[in-house]
Amino acid sequence: MPKEKDGVVYTINLRRLYWGKRSNRAKRAVRAVREFVARHFGVEPEDVKIDNTVNNYLWSRSIEKPPARVQVYVTVKTESTEEGERKVAYVTLANVEDVEA
Repeated sequence: MPKEKDGVVYTINLRRLYWGKRSNRAKRAVRAVREFVARHFGVEPEDVKIDNTVNNYLWSRSIEKPPARVQVYVTVKTESTEEGERKVAYVTLANVEDVEA
């Protein structure tokens, strides 16, 4: 887990999703991004907040053909709740200007 950095850019390889059924590849791509960030930053998968631009990019070529890799920018912030402090990871696209809405 990176310490003392404001944010980190990762390239997440999604090529292995093409080995499964093609009727749910984009859903599994979103889940794979969430699990990758949770594993690398030491947060729970439900504490990973994926930006809408990442979701639109993963779904841009329909459910059957998600991109083979995605570059994301991840920041971690500490939020306080009634239960106490918890780390939340925010995921956005690394190159937002290249995305077609």
